[in-house]
Amino acid sequence: MKEKYTQLMEMNKIISFDLDGTLVTMDYVDAVWLERIPEIYAEKNGISLEKAKKFVEGEYFKVGPEALEWYNIHYWIKKFGLKMHWKEILNSCIDELKFYPEVIEVIDRLSRENELIIISNASKEFIEVEMNALGFEKYFSNIFSAVSNFGKTKKDKEIYEMVCENLDIKKEDMIHVGDNYEFDYLAPRKAGILSFYLDRKGNEDGEYVVKNLREFEEKLKKLH
Repeated sequence: MKEKYTQLMEMNKIISFDLDGTLVTMDYVDAVWLERIPEIYAEKNGISLEKAKKFVEGEYFKVGPEALEWYNIHYWIKKFGLKMHWKEILNSCIDELKFYPEVIEVIDRLSRENELIIISNASKEFIEVEMNALGFEKYFSNIFSAVSNFGKTKKDKEIYEMVCENLDIKKEDMIHVGDNYEFDYLAPRKAGILSFYLDRKGNEDGEYVVKNLREFEEKLKKLH
């Protein structure tokens, strides 16, 4: 196995990253769904923020994360009768959007010798705003949304297979890293893709577990 991966790293690799929780913190996403949308709903209906939060979050969970609507900002704007454009809502939380400390330096180094892509569970609207606001789209040749590009709510084995097919590459040509054990580590491995689990809390250990992207970069070097 290690011999195969060593051979791979001798050529330019496609390195795939998750987005939220991997490159950027969850503060922005949480601010939009759990703070801003309830605030707008509260203002519209003349109710307390506490009451609005309880109602809005209850409606989220009636739909649940297995449904595409869960990720669809347009659905929720219509559902709650909000008279505000989706981009205005997302842009109003931009101050909460931030990289993890090591991200830019690592991405910059890796992009010099490798092709970088993003495979995210976020919708295209969130990805668009995040990439534009942070100005790091230049580092990535392709950006894929499981929800928007493939109509799937989870980054399962088939998502990674479809990305490889879309890019016309073999599964051995890609390495993926992300913060969800099931969808960023197990799923790509089921597809035959080398993957690393990003555990920023430091709860897990292992050859393919990293605490930050600097550690991921170091482990990539050892594959040479």
